[in-house]
Amino acid sequence: MALASPSQIRSHFPALERRHQGRPVAYFDGPGGTQVPRAVPEAMADYLCHHNANTHWAYPSSAETDRALASARQTCGHFLAGSPDEIVFGANMTTLTLHASRALARSFVRGSEIVVTELDHHANIDPWHELTKDYDVQIRTVRMVAETGQLDWDDLERQLSRKTALLAIGAASNALGTINDVRRAADLAHAVDALVFVDGVHYAPHRLPDVGALGADFFVCSAYKFHGPHIGVLWGRRELLDRLDAPRLQPAGQRAPERFETGTLNHEGIVGAAAAVEWLAALTGGDGPPRERLVSAFTELELREDALARRLWQGLAAVEGVTLYGPPPGTPRTATVAFTLAGHSAEGVARALADEAVFTSHGDFYAQTAIRRLGLGSDGLVRAGCACYTTEDEVDRLIAGVRTLSESVDRRRLEREM
Repeated sequence: MALASPSQIRSHFPALERRHQGRPVAYFDGPGGTQVPRAVPEAMADYLCHHNANTHWAYPSSAETDRALASARQTCGHFLAGSPDEIVFGANMTTLTLHASRALARSFVRGSEIVVTELDHHANIDPWHELTKDYDVQIRTVRMVAETGQLDWDDLERQLSRKTALLAIGAASNALGTINDVRRAADLAHAVDALVFVDGVHYAPHRLPDVGALGADFFVCSAYKFHGPHIGVLWGRRELLDRLDAPRLQPAGQRAPERFETGTLNHEGIVGAAAAVEWLAALTGGDGPPRERLVSAFTELELREDALARRLWQGLAAVEGVTLYGPPPGTPRTATVAFTLAGHSAEGVARALADEAVFTSHGDFYAQTAIRRLGLGSDGLVRAGCACYTTEDEVDRLIAGVRTLSESVDRRRLEREM
């Protein structure tokens, strides 16, 4: 079945009806949070209005909640290519990672080493550094190659050793769009009997995850990056979820995945996350198995996004004063393009584009180490991310806005010289 057309996809997003300064808004802020199709809030509202209850009790709405959560685990299992009993829900990726790090640290022997990377979001760096306050563990850091925005693979091999208990690695950089060869890294880590914890937050909206193919032991992502509500999803190998001593209350469930979850969950958010996955699976139509439909949809979405990213990269590269960061088109990357413009701060560029109803984000995006390695200060860079609802016209509007800013710098220079 063919993928829904861009106009058909856009019709599902109420946010795209918004106008700013008299112009339709072009959303390039997806790496920080995508817009939401109508089916997601509708599913959340239906749950809250008609089925809202706590779990595991003998009355109908509680039983309905149990079924809704079980169905959501199954749906998110299809999304990640994992089993429903390996799906853990939590407030967000950071909270889930902090929680998992404590459970894992209790299993590490004294003097163990944890390997992180300079390319990662700090949600997959700082939770592991926090462990050094309470556990006898050491942190080793893999260098990023600033010129390419990619990992230094020779350095990764140097950092791994028989002391390594865990490699924490991002599947894709939220700041630069770099896609890492996680399977290659996982094979290196497993060769020294280390576990692999994968941050898939920026990867999951652009490449359909397959936790087995990636070689992950844990994989964590955020539904609000793939058109869902603000909630985190963690997949872990069942054997690990059952074995690890996760911080928990004694009355809580004893079996995975509930033994990794704390307190009453965000039921409506979980329902919304499943609705987002179901919406993605429906983009190619048909009634085949959910995973097959997801594969078909993501295959086509990837082609569209890659074309948009190439158009954006090449258009910005032609603007005087623009510096682009990260791997170029044709190399493994997402449709997220990072840049700076000479004579303008990153925030200034984002504000000027916003005046033209083009919404981009600016700063370091919690990838502070990567930004420092690029030689950039606290202002960071401008980030523009293409999503399933992005059009060529919107890409051209962004490029035109940056070109106008570049020309304003030239005019000011000429005025000073006269």
